[in-house]
Amino acid sequence: MEFSPSIYGAIAFFFLVYYYLLWSKPKTNKDKAPPEAGGARPIAGHLHLLRGLPHIKLGALAEKYGPIFSIRFGVRRAVVVSSSELAKQLFTTCDVAISSRPVFRAAVHFGYDFAMFPFTPYGPYWRQLRKLMSVELLSSRRIELMSHVCVSETSQSINDLYTLWKEKKDSSGKALADMHQWIGDLNLNVILKMVAGKRLQGSGKGGVTKRCREVMREIFHLAGLFVAADAFPYLGWLDLGGFEKRMKEAAKEMDAIVDGWLKEHREKEISAEDKPRDFMDVMLSVVGGPEYQGKYDIDTIVKATCQAVILGGADTTTVMLVWALSLILNHRYVLKKAQQELDDKVGKNRRVTESDLKNLPYLHAVVKEALRLYPAAPLAGIRMFSEDATLGNYQIPKGTWLIINLWKIQRDPHVYSENASEFIPERFLETHQNLDVKGSNFEFIPFGAGRRICPGLSFGQEMLHLALANLLQGFELSTVADEPVDMTESLGMTNSKATPLDVLVAPRLAPELY
Repeated sequence: MEFSPSIYGAIAFFFLVYYYLLWSKPKTNKDKAPPEAGGARPIAGHLHLLRGLPHIKLGALAEKYGPIFSIRFGVRRAVVVSSSELAKQLFTTCDVAISSRPVFRAAVHFGYDFAMFPFTPYGPYWRQLRKLMSVELLSSRRIELMSHVCVSETSQSINDLYTLWKEKKDSSGKALADMHQWIGDLNLNVILKMVAGKRLQGSGKGGVTKRCREVMREIFHLAGLFVAADAFPYLGWLDLGGFEKRMKEAAKEMDAIVDGWLKEHREKEISAEDKPRDFMDVMLSVVGGPEYQGKYDIDTIVKATCQAVILGGADTTTVMLVWALSLILNHRYVLKKAQQELDDKVGKNRRVTESDLKNLPYLHAVVKEALRLYPAAPLAGIRMFSEDATLGNYQIPKGTWLIINLWKIQRDPHVYSENASEFIPERFLETHQNLDVKGSNFEFIPFGAGRRICPGLSFGQEMLHLALANLLQGFELSTVADEPVDMTESLGMTNSKATPLDVLVAPRLAPELY
């Protein structure tokens, strides 16, 4: 039997009204529930806040409603936390209760039906993956074994930038470079080499890794979208805008790429005399024991985990480096101080190396300040309370979503004084010198905290400092006509810069050092 569109519309409207009436009231006593932000619309709730930049809109609501308030996305209720005090309670007392993720369509399609580590619900399988990531793939020892990749790729990228300068320099001795692409290519090459022994294959069309970059861009765009089924689960059949179709197509394309790498790795023989293996080799040698038996097969676990490292490592590090460089270019005194530190501690007769990084406190302060103002994921990853909990003076029922506004927390004027929104690296050498990014200082958690803290924290820190140190030491940097860099942010899963980062470059070192 076929139904007319009007019948489908009537049925949909009935269910929308029903669920609105059912879910619009808190499950707990009103006096114990966090205040609900005003401006909710019938049925849709606060979905309109997802237009534009949610972290800024939610930050403005925190000014009005306080450090904890609630909002609604369709039938879903969420609490928004915007203070370091509440963040501390969340990541200590409530950490187990908030270690699960909501069910998003993006997680289903891109995460191999929740086999991928960032999307996996908290439980035995998640703990096994966490152990795999922290012990086998992203441990300090594994990063040390693979450090030659970071060093060699950074060196090659510096050489490539020097070659571009030689080919395109103008009468002033400078060349215009697309630094967003340069940084993105550097990070993707490092990640691909570490995970699968691959590199980008030039700028032309074709090549597996070229397709990988294109598909990754599509995935990050789509993963940042909130589709109808996320707010109204019973409307899963209604693919408004065709976004789920695009998700499925992008996921299929990415799976085909990684599946090809997996087949290559299965075919090659690995001997004990081999050089340090890439992540895919390690995965194939580790995954397969009884502790991994369950819902997912070995290939799915390997592909999902490798994609998690690629997607998480390449994009977030790129985002952080782009913002750091943009801030430096808008504060030329910082550029001069950072370069002077490099000249004093390293000199100009050799390239800066990993061993030099510990002797560059101002560079570390610059990176920290950039991470404070522009965390790669300003709203962290949305979580879900798996049990009833008490937060502050409020009761939070099981099933409530949790949004932690890192952007707001890290700009708190009560912590960072009235200049909290200004770029002042010196604060991390003076008043806030004891803060680190390891998740124990809850006023500064750009990589998150608790059980779901970013497992690639150590790698991300190493790449940030190594790449930035080499770039600042190797080149004079400026903008066209000394115009300020546009700091407009874009909407997506990560907080990317919305406009290009075109920079004038000229070498600072002798030609033989490139």
